[in-house]
Amino acid sequence: MNFSLNEMEATAKRATRGAGYSWGQAEEASKAARWLCAQGMDGAGVLAGLLEQGLASDSAAHRPGQIDRLWLSERALCPLSAGPLLSDAAHLLKTGPVEMRNVAAPALLLPFACHAARLLKEVLTIEIDGAQMMTDGERLVAPDSLPDTVHKVVVTNGGALTTPRKQNARACPDPQDWCVLNRFAHRTYAPATEESRLLGAGSGLSDND
Repeated sequence: MNFSLNEMEATAKRATRGAGYSWGQAEEASKAARWLCAQGMDGAGVLAGLLEQGLASDSAAHRPGQIDRLWLSERALCPLSAGPLLSDAAHLLKTGPVEMRNVAAPALLLPFACHAARLLKEVLTIEIDGAQMMTDGERLVAPDSLPDTVHKVVVTNGGALTTPRKQNARACPDPQDWCVLNRFAHRTYAPATEESRLLGAGSGLSDND
């Protein structure tokens, strides 16, 4: 099973919205999932796993209480809150690391770290429970997968891109993960009304009499 990156992005956007996130967060999530797929990582699986955690039902408990050196939330930190903040607060990395605790779906932070690296025009190192990843704003050094939740993420300036990941032109989601995304996406579709069914394609009815 494989899809164009555009189709991956569109499905991810609707799925994220269907899971209860705002349209703005859905757009951020879809671009992040697409970016992971382009890096040869399982963007669909990572996003599907996050959506199934249901963090959007209490979003305030899953966002950082403050943007400082240590980012904490009441419950698991959502990457769709922390990631965009990392991009917006990239300037903080000029004076020291940013540390996050108890992060859900940490792989979704990588696209936002990439954007921060591009803004700073520097390589960034993202240490996730001791495993190190690097990005220069375009390329990425990272393992194929990361845990669903991690204790600590530290983002710092510096690093070397020794073996960047190969870029992919298509997304290859697991069928089960693709079904999860589509299940959430279907929540955004308006239910059919009797009028829409009667005026649907092939109905043979017209109101032009």
